[in-house]
Amino acid sequence: MRFLKLILLLPLVFLASCGERRPLVDEGRGVALNFKYAALLDVADFDGYRRVVVRNPWDSSSVLQTYVLVDRNSSLPKDLPQGVVVRTPLSRSVVCAAAHCGLFDELGAYKAVAGVCDLKFINMKRVHDDVTAGRIVSLGDGLNPDVERLVELNPDALFVSPFENGAGGWTERLGVPVVECAEYMERLPLGRAEWMRFYGMLLGCEERADSLFAEVEKRYLQMSKLAGSAAVKPSVVYGLKYGAVWYVPGGRSQTANLLADAGADYVFSDNLQEKTIPLSFETVFEKGGDADFWLFNYHQKTDKTCDELKSDHLAYSKFKAFGTDSILGCNSSRKLYYEETPFHPDLLLDDLVKIFHKDLCEDNDLRYFEIVN
Repeated sequence: MRFLKLILLLPLVFLASCGERRPLVDEGRGVALNFKYAALLDVADFDGYRRVVVRNPWDSSSVLQTYVLVDRNSSLPKDLPQGVVVRTPLSRSVVCAAAHCGLFDELGAYKAVAGVCDLKFINMKRVHDDVTAGRIVSLGDGLNPDVERLVELNPDALFVSPFENGAGGWTERLGVPVVECAEYMERLPLGRAEWMRFYGMLLGCEERADSLFAEVEKRYLQMSKLAGSAAVKPSVVYGLKYGAVWYVPGGRSQTANLLADAGADYVFSDNLQEKTIPLSFETVFEKGGDADFWLFNYHQKTDKTCDELKSDHLAYSKFKAFGTDSILGCNSSRKLYYEETPFHPDLLLDDLVKIFHKDLCEDNDLRYFEIVN
């Protein structure tokens, strides 16, 4: 079920135009910082502090949370605006997602990870080694962590997704700043990645974060341009059936638009949903049975095979791609998919372009996906 939740949360974003947007809060005497893709963030500098407004992903006309960032070596300015005061840089945080562990490490702020939740879903060996050595505390399930150990840890911030925060309610009792990690709700893959700039502000590595994002943006746009030169767009169906339901990425989801940027024709591209859609196998097969490619993510100890797929659901064998090198899966128990791709859509796009347009690429080595034999 935990992996199913990750599937439901992942493809919630779509590539929309990056037009001007009006800030939810009057900037007043502040100087607005430009975020090119992240639609959920409004950031402005004021005398002695920085204000970060996070828009509500489910209602963009309202505010999810406001943060007031103040250097920990400075005294608190008078007349601070209403919001969660965060003394920066953070140095002792609890992280509830694999993606943020990976980002902290890449930004050179790994030492700021003092505790983690859902360790079994974090594939970073460094994190596991540090938990074993006692340098990082494992707090159990992200929806129901060991609150007693968390209090003993005395963190300076909790990095929690709004889904987990709302579902568990445990964060409200601690009196610790909660960083609402809502980037998974961004409409643009680059918008999600751009949140690394906000996290860089929190961790005291703003320049490194800005530089890293510029690299990600450049590579992403280059690969998208390359895919756009393809003469043919192969059709693709995505996902697997879980129980009686096949959760299909909506036509305006992040997954759908990554496929479009990779020069593919997603079979549900005419759908107008930004989230996953629960469908029957029959409905998916009717639209995707003849797709040129079939891609999916999964999480298990061993790699999936065509025999296993057939055992899971006999009708899988009716797909055109079944039994060919056009069926590819990503096993997140062996690949750093959730650690890397949220802030590196460029790496995922690189895989997709190589899958759909081998002739356009100098090499065809894949980072995440493998042919299912």
